[in-house]
Amino acid sequence: MLHVVIPVYNEKDNIGRTLADIERHVRAPHDVTIVYDFEEDDTLPAARAYAAETPTLELRFLRNDLGRGVVNALRKGLKAHAEGHVLVTMADGSDDLGNVDAMVALMEQGCDLVCGSRYMRGGRQVGGPLLKRVLSRLAGLSLHWLTGIPTHDVTNSFKMYSTSLLRAIDIESSGGFEVGLEILVKCFVRGGRIAEVPTTWQDRTAGESRFQTMKWIPHYLKWYLLALRYRWLGA
Repeated sequence: MLHVVIPVYNEKDNIGRTLADIERHVRAPHDVTIVYDFEEDDTLPAARAYAAETPTLELRFLRNDLGRGVVNALRKGLKAHAEGHVLVTMADGSDDLGNVDAMVALMEQGCDLVCGSRYMRGGRQVGGPLLKRVLSRLAGLSLHWLTGIPTHDVTNSFKMYSTSLLRAIDIESSGGFEVGLEILVKCFVRGGRIAEVPTTWQDRTAGESRFQTMKWIPHYLKWYLLALRYRWLGA
């Protein structure tokens, strides 16, 4: 069973399209969990309205009680399922959900983690701030070549995890979207099986991004350096 986890913050203009894309593209048995911080979030009525018109959609809402912010929403959503696979995708429609079944197929072949990769052959990124694009590409390609980590895109949040992997590790991130990099590095250190599929990321067309590049760089750097240390020092 695939569990799709979507952290949200006032995404009323995007959530209907994202849910429709999930239902259109994902053929594997799945459900969707929307993780939210507060009851007034305008995503919730929009999502409920879409679900009322889509009886095939298995949708649940999960209140983040770990503390406001995307890092805690992700921690809550990732740990909410006991079995199967967990996919993180954004509510803003930036991820290519046409890749999901290919990711599921790799998980069924024994992978612990499958990354949607913008920087491997066949992947691409459309739009977004220039600094964020440059730093993300540099981090992904350099870590791949310097450590042998089996993905060219370490910072993309569009990743699928086995629940057994998520149970086996503690999530320590305290910044934001670096959670995905933390889990990837910990999976790599544990000798887990990691794969990637090419994907296209497109910048949002509605709403406001919550990504804070300069604020979160030190949090990403912590896990980047851990991967380097493990590869070159073995500890």
